[in-house]
Amino acid sequence: MTGALADRARLYQTIRSAHLERARRLSAATILYSGRRYDFDGALAQGLDLVPAGPVRAAWLLARSSVRQLEVNEPLMVSSLRRTALAIAVLRMRALLGGPRVRIVSYAIENRNPFGGPAGPGARLRRVEQRLLARYLWRSLDRVTFGTEAARTTYASALPVGAAAPGRSTVIPAVPAACDCPPGAVDDAPRVLFLGALAQRKGFPLVLAAWPYLKVWLPDARLTIVGTGAFAENARAAAAADPAIELIVAPGRADVHHQLRQSRVLVLPSQPVPGWREQVGLPICEGLAHGCTIVTSTETGLADWLGAHGHVLVRPGESAEALARALLAALRQNRSADSVLGDLPPTDGRLAADDWLFTES
Repeated sequence: MTGALADRARLYQTIRSAHLERARRLSAATILYSGRRYDFDGALAQGLDLVPAGPVRAAWLLARSSVRQLEVNEPLMVSSLRRTALAIAVLRMRALLGGPRVRIVSYAIENRNPFGGPAGPGARLRRVEQRLLARYLWRSLDRVTFGTEAARTTYASALPVGAAAPGRSTVIPAVPAACDCPPGAVDDAPRVLFLGALAQRKGFPLVLAAWPYLKVWLPDARLTIVGTGAFAENARAAAAADPAIELIVAPGRADVHHQLRQSRVLVLPSQPVPGWREQVGLPICEGLAHGCTIVTSTETGLADWLGAHGHVLVRPGESAEALARALLAALRQNRSADSVLGDLPPTDGRLAADDWLFTES
């Protein structure tokens, strides 16, 4: 952590290991953050300009800084709206007092209208506040990149006042480039990898329920579970009862990359829950970057891209048997890692988005 903020800063609600890895490939910037996600790897933070700061401290630091470019959380991320609005208001005041104007940009992947659907009496006032703050933030952006077409559609429905002027927004699919980690031998066994939070919304209970079906049809199949969460005890019980299931809790990033390299199929059957819908799915991007065939639900904003490139999709609410059949189909494709990697762009979609956001026009 440095004593002063760089000319470019990123104001995030939370950070995780993937953010830290990406920060090393992006242009240098101070990262102001409120909290850390469960998969934060402190070793990856070494040498990065990270500043833990709540809403008031972040606004104070920005006001006293020479920051000229600021990336903020997207306008439909309602949990960060107050923090972001305060920071923008302070920077506008700084400009009125003779300070430099700041270019404000955002990367948007929200796949659910947070203002849609019914709201109870206690939630109506909060929703009005959130909508006003989201509109304020949207109007403050100089540029926004949508990571999926689904996100652009969502914003058009949620913030109709925010129809972006030509040149102010673009869509760059959140498809990764091939990972440059050291290659490893792919396990000869038909190995399925679940990576991420062991939670209902990520479809983890459905994966456990589908596994017995798959084992009947493909007895040599293996399942590796990497993650932690509410269903950790269920995962431990499944691994204890079946030697074909391996559970890895809180691994380092090197081990995560190793598991991705070894696996043929990555499964993430995300399910809708109140207040949440899968935006992209970081495990999906990581699986693609390592040559895995993806089995996921149509909830992800990347569903159209995945379906067009040979990956397997299931509808939310499908049965465990249906998911098992999808896994069987993906494993029997026996698609090579090179084939999957051949569909990826030469430049990671998130990095390309960052270049566009900060390119002067």
